[in-house]
Amino acid sequence: MSNASSSEIAKARRSWKDEHLSMYLRSKGTEGHIVDVSDIGGHKFTTTLLLQLVGRKSGATRINPLIYGDIGGEVVVVASKGGADQHPAWYLNIKGSQEIAFQIATQAFRATWREPEGAERDKVWEFMVGVFPPYKSYQASTSRQIPLVMLSAREPIAVFEGES
Repeated sequence: MSNASSSEIAKARRSWKDEHLSMYLRSKGTEGHIVDVSDIGGHKFTTTLLLQLVGRKSGATRINPLIYGDIGGEVVVVASKGGADQHPAWYLNIKGSQEIAFQIATQAFRATWREPEGAERDKVWEFMVGVFPPYKSYQASTSRQIPLVMLSAREPIAVFEGES
């Protein structure tokens, strides 16, 4: 794919992400939880959450809409960045953060996080490829191992507000 084509696709996806985040926040989670990503190889009914954390450099609160899956009561997100060779900023921020939170639909929680390893990681990866099939091609397009992050709700908090 040419750099121009890749740039146009990235710009269109960023615009979609910004609109999705705005709708999720504006509706306090009554809209945006379920999205149709069939146009990019996903499913018509794909679940998304909002991940809130503090920027490791800026100190600013950041909110990212991400596809998620649920395995045994833990919420899983994938740091794919579309198969780019660099980790997404949110993943780097989570690595340096003690305090994170997530919102699913109209419920938000403070959370802890961990990364699965070994056989558990393999099982979780296969599950998440089922949730969003393009993850498989994303992994094939990069030499880095795409990280998986498992979130555990600690306590309920107010739903997120504002833009990020």
